[in-house]
Amino acid sequence: MSDFDLADALDCSPEIRRPPSGTEQDVEREVKLSEDLNLMVTSNRMTMKSVANLVLAVNKLSKSLSLCGRDLSDVELCGAIMDCVVEETIFQEGWSNSSGTRKPVFQRCSSVHKFTVSDEYQKDFILTTGEMKLQAITLRAGNGDRKVNFEMCHYRPPCSSSIRSLTVLLSVSENLHISCSMEDGKVSLELEQYRHESLTEINQEDGLDRFLFIKNTPPGGSLVSFESVKFRGWFISTSSVEIDHSVEMCQAATASRVTCFKVF
Repeated sequence: MSDFDLADALDCSPEIRRPPSGTEQDVEREVKLSEDLNLMVTSNRMTMKSVANLVLAVNKLSKSLSLCGRDLSDVELCGAIMDCVVEETIFQEGWSNSSGTRKPVFQRCSSVHKFTVSDEYQKDFILTTGEMKLQAITLRAGNGDRKVNFEMCHYRPPCSSSIRSLTVLLSVSENLHISCSMEDGKVSLELEQYRHESLTEINQEDGLDRFLFIKNTPPGGSLVSFESVKFRGWFISTSSVEIDHSVEMCQAATASRVTCFKVF
């Protein structure tokens, strides 16, 4: 282990600041990820496993940041870093009802995140109180308080599900959630009142999967998309046209619709 040099495994060369031999002080490694960003790693005695994990994380982070470009805000940069070093793990379990018959359900996890949403055209999601409807508009300075603060709850899919990404419930308030319905072959986005306590377990057979969305993040990217669980292939979207403020469901690659968003 003493002959191993971290620089041999990295795409970028670290500057290693070593303490005097025979001491137990920390070892600092400064890794240059890009022209404007350095990563400082401090560690004690290193095992081969910890070195391997560090090498994988640094190389993944360096490649991801090169794909994102350099014009990132502090929040976007933090999000890109967290996407690289934190992996989302999906746990799947089988659930049964009281009669012992197997019943596929999505079960709510304890993790909850609050966030706001904007698209690539800097349109933010707001709520029109009169119609109880979501819209996407470009807010002027001083109107940031109009942004919708969403609450995202994670759900574990049943073993029988083909879903392999994170499944979430998107709430505007405790009992007001985004849902989907279909009429004449077109899926619509709605805000629906439903007791939060009644959504601890979601059974597809009862149609409650209309409240669930698949949260997808492209590899190396910081944008996310939300695909309906009940109506696969339909995504939450905004318009690329400035005067169109609609927030609707659309199918992938629909002209003039935006399906990938920044979350803060």
